[in-house]
Amino acid sequence: MLEYPKPCGIILGYGTAGFRTRADILPWIMIRIGLLASLRSKVKQACIGAMITASHNPEHDNGVKLIDPYGEMLDQSWEVYANNLSSLDDNIHVLWDYLETLMTQLNVQLNDKATVAIAYDTRQSSPLLSNIVKRAAEILNTNIMNFELLTTPQLHYTVRCYNDNEVYGRYTEAGYFDKICTAFRKLIEMTPGAKHSEELAIDAANGIGAQKLVYLNQRLSDLLKIEIFNDGTKGHLNEKCGADYVKLYQKAPDGLPLTNYPKYCSIDGDADRLIYYFIDENQHFHMLDGDRFSVLFASFISSKLKKAKLMDQVKMGVIQTAYANGSSTNYIVNTMKVPVACVPTGVKHLHHKALDYDIGIYFEANGHGTVLFSDNLKSKVKAALEDQNRTDEERLAANQLHVFIDIINETVGDALADLLATEAILCLMNLPIEGWLHLYNDLPQRQLKVAIKDRTMIQTIDAERRCIAPAHLQDCIDELVSKYPSGRSFVRPSGTEDIVRVYAEAVTQADADKLADDVRKIVEELAK
Repeated sequence: MLEYPKPCGIILGYGTAGFRTRADILPWIMIRIGLLASLRSKVKQACIGAMITASHNPEHDNGVKLIDPYGEMLDQSWEVYANNLSSLDDNIHVLWDYLETLMTQLNVQLNDKATVAIAYDTRQSSPLLSNIVKRAAEILNTNIMNFELLTTPQLHYTVRCYNDNEVYGRYTEAGYFDKICTAFRKLIEMTPGAKHSEELAIDAANGIGAQKLVYLNQRLSDLLKIEIFNDGTKGHLNEKCGADYVKLYQKAPDGLPLTNYPKYCSIDGDADRLIYYFIDENQHFHMLDGDRFSVLFASFISSKLKKAKLMDQVKMGVIQTAYANGSSTNYIVNTMKVPVACVPTGVKHLHHKALDYDIGIYFEANGHGTVLFSDNLKSKVKAALEDQNRTDEERLAANQLHVFIDIINETVGDALADLLATEAILCLMNLPIEGWLHLYNDLPQRQLKVAIKDRTMIQTIDAERRCIAPAHLQDCIDELVSKYPSGRSFVRPSGTEDIVRVYAEAVTQADADKLADDVRKIVEELAK
């Protein structure tokens, strides 16, 4: 603590992204997160991950987040301990007193064994910060596994594999690539008439994903034609590039030529988000985001379940938030006949709800998402492919699904795994990117921010789709929406600042813009 004192006036909160801020003021919190990781490991009697990254944030930022034993995000109840540690004064005696109290409360001893797996992205600040976490955790008798440069999803995968004795896969980077690359190759080669995918140009955000894509390309160069741009050799991390930039500005990133390739994609700085896009013959830019991935994955999986005669034996669902485009929801429910569940915004809510299904598919609009498969589903698929009384077509479909599962990283959204899954689906369905886009047509939408004095004035229910306070706000929104064909609008308070987010969609962009602006005015009037 003497070496890395807490700056005066600094308050950091642990949320979905862990602790995240400018890298130069992070060292002190790394001490405390190292101690917390050790305690979590002692309590769970399992390996805990500590990932040093700030994802899609600018290069001068960094952060840290903990990973629970099966690759999931840190249990929300432990965020309280993280925030308590963050708020403590910079005094060794105060900190140690709190740790002793916490160990008593958690019924763990200083000498209990602990294991923490550490990895980091390509930011210049990452090695120093990871070393601070390591040194702090070792104070509490902790064994450290330092994996150094990994994507965030790779560390999630590694932690799960280590803790389930490698049932899910080998807990090394080589094991990760062996699993997803072998599955991709097997899926393509087992499918009669499967064509090689079209060439794909990838914007790697000048981040860790670029290094890993090189290895992926080496393993699959005969099946997957990719070219990597924004690979970190020039340009800055996430600067005018990456999935978040493409999604936010609805345009292609810098550093990527838009003339020579039939399709493009961008990943983000720590490779857990993926966005596809292409330029049509009229030079119009078209983007395929999280809703599109949900539809594509659900289409493929449901088709294989039907061919394997398993559709009526399992429970499949797509999980969305209120931000999902209404056309995607309508297509999934009414055309594909797959149930949709709506949950509050945030990957924690999406992942938790996905566990209710044998096949739970979720993607945020930003391109972060995955598919969860239950043990029940996996056993039924395995039994079907081994059943000699089934037809060849049924067994092939079951086998394709069996292999496809191994491409997916079920622990967390993973740009590399999702890329392979997407390319495999497009290949097996013989579907060009234009065909993927035209599975359904998005309703035009508009999002606005409204600054208010107190965001807690806005209270919502029904997965943030209905407003119960202030009084009459929802009635006013309903009245406005009724004036627009296929209109929909909702408001929700920001989780971090005093603003209200307004979402509106309608048949035309002009109507969506007008509806959003009308709702904004109502919010400003009623939330004074």
